[in-house]
Amino acid sequence: MKRRTFITLLGGAAATWPLAARAQQRAMPVIGFLHGQSPDTSADRLRAFRQGLKDTGYVEGENVAITFGWAENQIAQLPGLAAELVRRRVAVIATTGGVAPALAAKAATTTIPIVFAVPEDPVRVGLVASLAQPGGNLTGVNFFTTEVAAKRLELLRELLSAATRVAVLINPAGPNAATTLSDVESAARAMALQIRVLNASTSPEIDAAFATLARQPPDGLVVGGDTFFLSRRVQLANLAVRHAIPAAFSVRDFAEVGGLMSYGSNVTDAFHQVGVYAGRILKGAKPADLPVVQTTKFELVFNAQTARTLGLTVPPMLLARADEVIQ
Repeated sequence: MKRRTFITLLGGAAATWPLAARAQQRAMPVIGFLHGQSPDTSADRLRAFRQGLKDTGYVEGENVAITFGWAENQIAQLPGLAAELVRRRVAVIATTGGVAPALAAKAATTTIPIVFAVPEDPVRVGLVASLAQPGGNLTGVNFFTTEVAAKRLELLRELLSAATRVAVLINPAGPNAATTLSDVESAARAMALQIRVLNASTSPEIDAAFATLARQPPDGLVVGGDTFFLSRRVQLANLAVRHAIPAAFSVRDFAEVGGLMSYGSNVTDAFHQVGVYAGRILKGAKPADLPVVQTTKFELVFNAQTARTLGLTVPPMLLARADEVIQ
């Protein structure tokens, strides 16, 4: 081969390298992550989501990209965020942070696969046809929050054996308000407890609810499982301690910021499973063929410092059943 011909060929190949690199970059699949809250509420869970992807062979920045849509507790923003993910032609949409993001994604597309993590029955809220055979373009994880509200009341009563009056805080705008209230009221009747229900859908309403409780303090408080309450967990935990009200919450996030106790699903596991399912779909699995996973791991967490502040001694048998005691 003549030297000039070789140089020409080499130059032509070099010119194609950037094009090939750009083509490879474009070929990297993109996952759209839609959440109703903000990044600062989900750091540990995002790590679990990324680990789920890694377990199926996908590492962010290496062979998969993730683009995020955070609603910052502004539920009205979700449809627009979902539509933007569809416009970007993401390969999969992962929705977390409640039912609203999943419903927004479902309304935005019937073709892009959607993997959800929701605390409600996904059949009842219209996300899938059935747990075993979801049908359509959605599947995911159902982690129990509403269904164990009565168990939280039972545990609180076990902690406060002399309790006769318990308050329940509900977000009336939340999708699980009616179910939570029905379950707690039924459990309260069985335990001969008087129940007082308070509603709060905004931060000022939470303050107002505790001001009401301060005037007529209950023996204990059960806070309903709700994504809005999760976003206000520091406010709720601080108010409960300030007014010396023993409170039971839905997930460990509350106990981590000073809440007395929590009982509910391990939501971090749910995020991990969303990552696993997203990875499997990237490898060719269809959502309709992936059954909805129901969480089976529940955790009881106590905050020992808060118990001491409230002058409470957790019964040894109850303490022995705790999955974690935060000192």
